[in-house]
Amino acid sequence: MPPSAPSISVAMSVYNGERFLAAAIESVLAQSLGDFEFLILDDGSTDASRAIACHYAARDARVRVIVRENRGLVASLNELLAQARAPLVARMDADDVCMPQRFERQIAFLTNHPEVGVLGTWTDDIDEYDAAYPLDAADHPIDHEGFVRAVQCGAPLLCHSAVMYRRDLVLSVGGYHPAFRHCEDLDLWLRLATITRIANLPERLLQYRHYSQQVSSRHATEQQVNAAISRLAYAARKAGRPDPTAGLNALPAIDALDAAFGWAGATRAVRARVAPGLLYSRAGLGDNGFDIVCRFIRDGGHCAGLWRTVGRLVLFGYPLRALRLALVLALRSGPAADATPVCASAY
Repeated sequence: MPPSAPSISVAMSVYNGERFLAAAIESVLAQSLGDFEFLILDDGSTDASRAIACHYAARDARVRVIVRENRGLVASLNELLAQARAPLVARMDADDVCMPQRFERQIAFLTNHPEVGVLGTWTDDIDEYDAAYPLDAADHPIDHEGFVRAVQCGAPLLCHSAVMYRRDLVLSVGGYHPAFRHCEDLDLWLRLATITRIANLPERLLQYRHYSQQVSSRHATEQQVNAAISRLAYAARKAGRPDPTAGLNALPAIDALDAAFGWAGATRAVRARVAPGLLYSRAGLGDNGFDIVCRFIRDGGHCAGLWRTVGRLVLFGYPLRALRLALVLALRSGPAADATPVCASAY
């Protein structure tokens, strides 16, 4: 590594993120460990994001702005990996906030634990006004064994914008795969889990923001479907079977999964994993996620809250969909709905 290379490359992609961008940038520049380069890639923004990033670049030589046309997040992340000069890459999103000692804590841990290739942290959840955002979810697993158990349970694994990883390891598995839009990070962690150890610091070193326009809200169904397929691919690799998603630019449709994976239960397994997570999603119930839920029920699937979802659809402003779901539930065969198990296998 050349002497001039920094200890850390901070990788941030931004697309029309002017609302929270300044606060995100300032939280990085205020880190107690200052030996980093800060790469900000403007992915064809049409708002003031580029101007904001360039403003900070003019004030701080550690900031380098990359400007180009819109190509999407996966292409941006892979470009940032290619541009990074440091052996460690710290991810950061344009709407989150770092605590001042995040980098210092993470680099110290990775220095003392060379067997760990990916290190996240616990987070505090905030809303668009910086107020606490109530969230009933488990904290991320602190060691690799806990990570593997969390994969099996479908529990949270890592917060992408809180992660620091070893650049060479990520490049060795091909970086981020374009097929896994909106869950490119999950797919990456599941591929890395077979070649390195993954952990989280039990310290809340990042404020993770929730608001209606973030990717996880706008693309709820696609994100959950692709995440379920990534877990299917993980299970195939663990079992020594070929991974049919390797090298793809787009994933197969749900109905094509049986043929793609050579397993006559892949399609139903993905619907069974996705449907329960859509029951509380306004965006998911408003798009093709509603059809996934209905097909899941017609195939004999059961989980808690299906009849309550009828009322939720009315509250969301989808009365016709509420009627359709009521009819599907009334016509279904089999026993009454049971709660889904707390922990089920990854397939």
